[in-house]
Amino acid sequence: MKKNVGLILAAGAAVALTGCGKKMNQFAADYFTTNPNPLEVVGTSVPATVTGNVPQKFFVKDATVTVTPVLVYGNYQTAGAPVAYQGEKVRGNNPVVSYANGGTVTIPVNYPYTPEMIKSELYLDFAVAQGKKQYALPRVKVADGVVATAAFASAESVTPAIAPDKFQRIINEKYAADIRFLINQANIRPVELKTAQMETFNKDLASVNADTARIIKEINISSYASPDGSYAFNTQLAEKREANTTAYVEKQLKKDKITEFGELTAQFTPEDWEGFQKLVAQSNIQDKDLILSVLSMYKDPEQREKEIRNLSSVFETLATEILPQLRYSRITASVDVIGKSDEQINKLFDTNPSELSVDEMLYAATLTDNLARRKAIYQAVTKYYPNDFRGYNNLGAVQYEEKDYAAAQASFKKAEKLAPSNAEVQMNTGLIDLLNKDYAAANRCFGNAAGLEGLGDALGVYYLKQGDVNAAVKAFGNSKTNNAALAQILAKDYSKAKSTLAAIPAPDATTYYLNAVLGARTNNSQIVTSNLRQAVKLDPALASRAAQDLEFAKFNLSGVLN
Repeated sequence: MKKNVGLILAAGAAVALTGCGKKMNQFAADYFTTNPNPLEVVGTSVPATVTGNVPQKFFVKDATVTVTPVLVYGNYQTAGAPVAYQGEKVRGNNPVVSYANGGTVTIPVNYPYTPEMIKSELYLDFAVAQGKKQYALPRVKVADGVVATAAFASAESVTPAIAPDKFQRIINEKYAADIRFLINQANIRPVELKTAQMETFNKDLASVNADTARIIKEINISSYASPDGSYAFNTQLAEKREANTTAYVEKQLKKDKITEFGELTAQFTPEDWEGFQKLVAQSNIQDKDLILSVLSMYKDPEQREKEIRNLSSVFETLATEILPQLRYSRITASVDVIGKSDEQINKLFDTNPSELSVDEMLYAATLTDNLARRKAIYQAVTKYYPNDFRGYNNLGAVQYEEKDYAAAQASFKKAEKLAPSNAEVQMNTGLIDLLNKDYAAANRCFGNAAGLEGLGDALGVYYLKQGDVNAAVKAFGNSKTNNAALAQILAKDYSKAKSTLAAIPAPDATTYYLNAVLGARTNNSQIVTSNLRQAVKLDPALASRAAQDLEFAKFNLSGVLN
């Protein structure tokens, strides 16, 4: 009997030790799946998830396995964050994998992208701790290569914001003078023609007539009667004031030998209730609110006058302070001031730039597509108008286009010091932050530039760098750029991407390369080869990239790249 009990205990011990003590077998590649496979750049990173299905009776009970994803590329390898799993007999806080039933393990992967990773392999390394023993199992390959199309997103190709000039070729000016009349009279008194206002008006008009850079476009006469007395009488009175004023103006124009004055127009207003209301509202008259309420209650002019006359306590004040100001004719001259022509502005910049205003000088830069000349003009703006931020901002924009980013950053900083909240400066500063991979700072700057036309392209690149493709597509809108087309390709809107690429006004090597990617994704070998051929012609460095690019893995490129 004792012997039988011993046999039973020994058998139990053997069962208890099953899955313990023995060494862990090596993992097989077919235990694992990687999503995505091949890996793919998202924003500026290469994220993926490796899922392992551990079979039954594999994961020994007293083992802890630390799995480290390792991306191998060229002569480099980059280890990701390790993840540990443990058997049922291990005391620890790691996820447990059952010996009897097996289980699922998940290994997150994320690497900062570098261009060398385009040709790479993803491995898993296994370090086992089992009691006092520590050993490594053979690494297992779980993915091949990185699709790096998203890495084409580039702030370098975004057009910086130009702070606009305020130059106007034609500026309209108004000259005006009033002739006042006595109550119930329409004759122009000599004293009214000798007021400082009238003398200045006549002098200004004569000066305009003598100036070839100014043109009298129109002279208008508006005559009024005050809203006291009958409406019929006031109509006749205002009409006579208009006629007398018109006769005076015609006589004065003839006297000053002004023959070119566009059109002379005239009209009259029988009762100037609008002017009356405005003057009362601006006055300190007692009960003015009562007067204004009467105006709002009654629309008939004669009823209005009757009700206001009934306000005997204030009518005398109205008669002495308000009504006399409404008996007048106003003469207004509309004058166009003609600015310098494009030819004059260009010539002055070349010969004597100090004679140009800041807006004329900034405008001069819009008259050329020559980057060197634009740069010289903006440098002159900073010299002659050092307190105007637009010179520094626009100079920085040219330096940015020249890819002299250090100089551009210095110019933008000077502009920001002069105009810290300006939208153009904020957008351009954000572009520098994008280039420097300071995405938080870029986001702040773009927020400060909200509403600025042209900001969408910069925001679109920012979102692409964040891996938010849908937000990027929305930000780009209908922009016809490589970056916009890239966002549409990543969003798998291939029809929209095709039309965007076709509409780019100055296609470059990247344009053709993206067209080739589009051809590959729509399984069109002719589009792939013809566009790759043109891309490599414009930028030979793209040949080596295309040879390794997994976008083209299914296509024979030997005739294109060799």
